[in-house]
Amino acid sequence: MKRKFTIKLSSFQIITLGFIAIILLGAILLMFPISSKGGEWTPFINTLFTSTSAVCVTGLVVYDTAIHWSVFGQIVILLLIQIGGMGVVTMVAAFFMLSGRKLGLVARGTMQDAVSSHSIGGIISYMGFILKGIFLVELIGALIMLPVFVIDYGAEGIWMAIFHSVSAFCNAGFDIMGTKTGEFSSLTGYVSDPVINLTICALIIIGGIGFMVWRDVAEHKFRISKYSLQSKVALLVTAILLVVPSIYFFFFEFQDMELGERILASIFQTVTPRTAGFNTVNLNAISQVGLLTMIILMLVGGSSGSTAGGMKTSTLAVLFATIISLFKKKDETELLRRRVGNEAVKSAIAIFIMYVTLFLLGALIISKVEGLSLLPCMYETASAIGTVGLSLGITPQLHVASKLILMLLMFFGRVGGLTLFFALFGIRKKPLSKFSAENISIG
Repeated sequence: MKRKFTIKLSSFQIITLGFIAIILLGAILLMFPISSKGGEWTPFINTLFTSTSAVCVTGLVVYDTAIHWSVFGQIVILLLIQIGGMGVVTMVAAFFMLSGRKLGLVARGTMQDAVSSHSIGGIISYMGFILKGIFLVELIGALIMLPVFVIDYGAEGIWMAIFHSVSAFCNAGFDIMGTKTGEFSSLTGYVSDPVINLTICALIIIGGIGFMVWRDVAEHKFRISKYSLQSKVALLVTAILLVVPSIYFFFFEFQDMELGERILASIFQTVTPRTAGFNTVNLNAISQVGLLTMIILMLVGGSSGSTAGGMKTSTLAVLFATIISLFKKKDETELLRRRVGNEAVKSAIAIFIMYVTLFLLGALIISKVEGLSLLPCMYETASAIGTVGLSLGITPQLHVASKLILMLLMFFGRVGGLTLFFALFGIRKKPLSKFSAENISIG
C-alpha cells in the first residue's frame, strides 16, 4: 500500500510563505526589460530589494521609482504594495469570496491570524468589510488628489493620484515624483500644498489605525465607551504620537519656513514616520534630536491588524501599563480600567526586545561594513524594520550584504516578529509548562 504524505502548515507558516512567494514573483517580474524604462535587465539583488520593500510596504529603494521603472514596472510595484498592505491571506480570501467558493476552518483561522482578529466567528463578513473599506478609502483619496496632479501634470496626473493614494493608504511610501521634482525627491515639491499634505496624512492614519477600529467606528460611531480595548488603545496612543512630536517639530525644526508651511511640515513629518515613508522636507537638514524622534516613531509604527508595520501602538501601551502597574505594586497589568492578560504582556515584552535588538544589531553591522557613522545606519534600520521607507540617502550606495540585512529587517517588520518565530519553529499551540516555579531577583 502506498502511503500518502501530507504537509500540514500552521497559519503562521502559510502567512510567511505567502509573503515569500509574492516577493520572489515580484522580483522576477521586475527583472525583465519591460519593467525598466531603459529596456535593460535589472540585477536580481536590486529587484529582490525593490519587491521586498513593496510587499513589506516599506518604501526603501535602490532606484528612483519614476526614473528607473517603466509604467509596467510601476504597475507591478503598485500591485505588490496593494497585496502587501492588504496581506497575502486577505488577497487570497478575497479571490475565494469573489469566486463563490467556501472557506474551511483552517482557512478561516489563517484569516483570523492575518488580520489580528480576536474571534474566528464572523471572519468572512469581517473580511468583506475590510476589502470594501480599503478600496473605498483609496478611491476617495485618489479623487481628492486628482485635481492637483491633473492641473500640474495633465492626464498623467490620474495615474499619479491613484499610485500615491494606494501607496499612502498601504503605508508604503513609494512615490513617482522623480521625473517631476528630482530624483528621490518624494513629496518635497508639495510641502506647502494643504490638499496633498492632509490627504496623504489622512490616508496614512486611516490605513495604520487598524481594521478593528474601523469596525468599532462603523458599529458604534462616536460612542467611544462601547469600543473594544484594542480600539481605545489604538486611538489614544495614535493621538499622543501625533500631537507631541508635531509640537516638537513646530517649535524646534523647520524654523526657516512660513507659518502655514511650517504647520504642514510639522504634521506631515510626524505622521509619515509611523511606517509611511514620504517626506516633504530635506531629512538631512533635520537635527539629530529630530532624527532620533523619527526613529522612535518608526519603531512604534501603527496599530495591530492594519497596513502599518512597527512594534504597534498596543505593544507600547501594554509596556507602559506594565511599568505603571509594577510601580503601583499591582499583581496584574491594568490598562484603561481593564486587566491585560499575562500572554499579551509577555508578547509585548518579546516584541519590544526583538525589534530593538535587531534594529541596533543591523545598524552596527551596516555601519561597520559600509564605514558609515552610526546615526544614518540606525535611521536606515529603523526605517526597514518599521516598514517605513524614509532614508537619509544611503540606500542606493549600500553593498549586497547591507541590502540583505535591510531586506530581512523589512520582512521581519511586515510579517511580524511573533508570526515569523512561530512559523520557523512550527508552533501551533501553547506548550504546557512542566517545571517547578522559583523566584529570581530583578533589578
